[in-house]
Amino acid sequence: MSVLAAASDRSVCAPLPVLGRDVTVPLVTGGEVTYAALDYAASAPALQRVWDDVAAYAPYYGSVHRGAGYLSQLSTDLFENARRTVAEFLDCRADDQLVFTRSTTDSLNLLAAVLPAGCQVFVFETEHHASLLPWQDAEVTYLDAPRTPEQAVATLERALADRDPHGPALVCVTGASNVTGELWPVRELAAAAHAHGARIVLDAAQLAPHHPVSVQDLDVDWVAFSGHKLYAPFGSGVLAGRADWLREARPYLAGGGASRKVTRRADGGVDVEWHESAARHEAGSPNVIGAYSIASACKALTEAGFDTLVARERYLIEKVREGLADVPEVRFLSLFGDDAPRVGVLSFVVEGWNSSHFAAALSAEYGIGVRDGLFCAHPLVRTLLGSDPQTQGECGAPEAAPGEKSLNAIRVSFGAGTPDEHVDRFVAAARELVRDGAKWTYRTEDGRCVPAV
Repeated sequence: MSVLAAASDRSVCAPLPVLGRDVTVPLVTGGEVTYAALDYAASAPALQRVWDDVAAYAPYYGSVHRGAGYLSQLSTDLFENARRTVAEFLDCRADDQLVFTRSTTDSLNLLAAVLPAGCQVFVFETEHHASLLPWQDAEVTYLDAPRTPEQAVATLERALADRDPHGPALVCVTGASNVTGELWPVRELAAAAHAHGARIVLDAAQLAPHHPVSVQDLDVDWVAFSGHKLYAPFGSGVLAGRADWLREARPYLAGGGASRKVTRRADGGVDVEWHESAARHEAGSPNVIGAYSIASACKALTEAGFDTLVARERYLIEKVREGLADVPEVRFLSLFGDDAPRVGVLSFVVEGWNSSHFAAALSAEYGIGVRDGLFCAHPLVRTLLGSDPQTQGECGAPEAAPGEKSLNAIRVSFGAGTPDEHVDRFVAAARELVRDGAKWTYRTEDGRCVPAV
C-alpha cells in the first residue's frame, strides 16, 4: 500500500499554522492566486506560534547582560532560558556549550576559527557551501560523493586511516542533503570518526526542522543549524557541543560581552581576560529576539510531535513522486536511490527545459515558489547532473565556463506548514507545463529567466 493510500484515513496531521499562508500573488496571465511556498529548504515561513511569542515579548525588549533595569533583567533571563530550551531540544550533554550565532554558515565558520593548530578536516564534496568552505585555513581532505550510506562510511574510514593519528582531526557531515533531501548515516559516521581519534560536527540545517536531533544519541561532537530553516524569523543560528576547543581558542569576535576583564598595562597596551562560557564567542549585543524565536520554534515542534510531522512529510513526498511518476521527462536527483529515506526536499530536471525557465513559469503562471540553480552545493549538483547538459541559450540558462556544460536543477521543498493543496497544485502545474509548455514568453534578465513584458 502506498503512503497516499495509507494516509487516506486522514490520520496524517494537519499542517501547522505559518505566516504567509493566505498571501495572494498576481499571475502574468491575469488574476491572483494564493502563494504556494515550496522553497522551505532555503527559508521556511515562521510558525504563527513563534511570531505570536515574539510579538508578545517585543514591548519588553531590553539590553541583555548589560543592565540593572527590570526589562534588561527580563531579557537576560529570556535569552539564557532560550539557551537552555535549545540545548534540551538538541539533547546536549551536561557540559556542552551552546553559542547563539547568525546562521549555520556563521556557526561553522566559528568552529573553523577555533580549530587547534594542525587540525585535519575531512568533508564530503556533497556538502552545502556553508559546511564545505569554512575550512580553507586548515588541511582539508575533500571526499568524493558516495552512492550508498555504506560507501559513505567506508570512504570516511579509509581517509581517516591514512591520516596522521597524533594530531587533531574533524569530520564535517550533513544530516540531510539540501539537494536530494536524503538522510545521511550520521551515527555510523560519528562512530567511524571517533574510532580514528577524530571529532565530528553535524550540519543539521536541513535535518533539525524535519527530524529530532539528539547530540547524545547520534554521538556527534557539535551540531549547527539556522533559525530561518526551523520556522523562526530573523538572522539567528546555533552551534552546540564540546566546550574545550571553544574555551581554549581566541574569541571568534573580540568585543564587549566576550571579555571578562580588560586592563591597561604599564607599557600602554591592553590585557584581556576572556570569558570561558558561551559568551566568549557572543561579543556584542546578542540577538535576543532571534534566540527567543529559535527556542519558541523548538517548543512548537516538540509539542507537535516529530512522529506526526515526519509521517505528514512522507505523505507529501509521495504525493510529488507518485504525481510525477508517469511523466518521463522528469528525473529526480539522488545519491542513494529513490527509496532512500529523506526529508521534504526533492530536486529534479525536466527534459527539454532549462530549470530557470521551468521555475519562472511555475511562479509567474501558477503562483508557486520553488528554487532553481545549484543550491549552494555546486560540486554535488555538478556530480549529479554530469551527464545531463542543458541547451545553451535557453531563457535563464547559466553561462558555462569553457569546456563545461550548462547545468542547473529545480528544487521543491516543504515542511510542517505545507498544505496538501500547495503540493497538489505543484504536481498539476508541472504536468501541465511538460505537456503544453509555458503560456507566456520569457527572457533573460541579470542571468535569470523572467516574464517578458
